[in-house]
Amino acid sequence: MHHNLRRRGHPIVPCLCCHPQSYIRLVQHLIERCLMLHMSRDQCIKALEERAGIRPLVTLTVWRELLKENRDFFWAYFQAISHRPFAGRHFRNLRQTTKRRHG
Repeated sequence: MHHNLRRRGHPIVPCLCCHPQSYIRLVQHLIERCLMLHMSRDQCIKALEERAGIRPLVTLTVWRELLKENRDFFWAYFQAISHRPFAGRHFRNLRQTTKRRHG
């Protein structure tokens, strides 16, 4: 049985408990759409919460996994959306934070 959720007028979203892989794939797809719109991480988290009812912690967790798996892409992405030259120090701090949180 496939449970779908329609929360507060949000589109139908697969159930995280019943179909975690589908749910995570959906969140990943939505994050990728945010990236195509040149949104920051915080803008993406807010948009997914408001428009799809995705909890911020879920979006943040999937974002971090994408960051770990695609470091080169995110390096270039952060440079492209930055209004000033990208500071390598910021990326190193981000990398260290990610390592601490994920072992």
